[in-house]
Amino acid sequence: MSQRQESPQKRLLLGETLGSIWDMPRDAGEKGDKGAPGRPGRVGPTGEKGDMGDKGQKGGVGRHGKIGPIGSKGEKGDSGDIGPPGPNGEPGIPCECSQLRKAIGEMDNQVTQLTAELKFIKNAVAGVRETEQKMYLLVKEEKRYLDAQLACQGRGGTLSMPKDEAANALLAAYITQAGLARVFIGINDLEREGAFVYADRSPMQTFSKWRSGEPNNAYDEEDCVELVASGGWNDVACHLTMHFLCEFDKEHM
Repeated sequence: MSQRQESPQKRLLLGETLGSIWDMPRDAGEKGDKGAPGRPGRVGPTGEKGDMGDKGQKGGVGRHGKIGPIGSKGEKGDSGDIGPPGPNGEPGIPCECSQLRKAIGEMDNQVTQLTAELKFIKNAVAGVRETEQKMYLLVKEEKRYLDAQLACQGRGGTLSMPKDEAANALLAAYITQAGLARVFIGINDLEREGAFVYADRSPMQTFSKWRSGEPNNAYDEEDCVELVASGGWNDVACHLTMHFLCEFDKEHM
């Protein structure tokens, strides 16, 4: 079945009729339900700054903060006032001072007497000689130089090392009184020819007592030293045997 075609005039008339119907007053319908909230709108512009309000009330005390670092030490303060005297102490024991002084005096006398007797024993019996710092012992045993040094070391000392005129004169008088002509002393050039040192390897510095023409290293074998009764020094062969002088430090005895 073919669709009927309407004329333009009829369509226009139909439209006006429908429009009149649409514009006719109608009864209001029932109020609908509240719709869902819409999306938030854009943020509006910042408003003008208002007037400052009244000052609020003082808040409560806050929590204590952390303890700060220790400060530097301050300057010493002024001395305080002197305190009152303390109570008196207990009475002391009566001193028998006269008896104590008497006992001390007797001990001093005994010490003086013993010191004199010890010195006599050293000089007369043991035959030693001494100065404030040193003690010397003449050993009447004939030994080679190195054996003599070992013998002195075994006694706690060393071969005698005269390092000034006073010590050298004391040793020369010592061997003269003993009736000897010469003895070994602690001087040698065993390590380097011509470089004489003391037995403790300390260098010879300001003092020497070489006899005229000495040291001469006769036969290229004289590396040790003897002290003669006149006080002079002479280089001799170390393999010779003779008496010798030992030296000891008093502070080490």
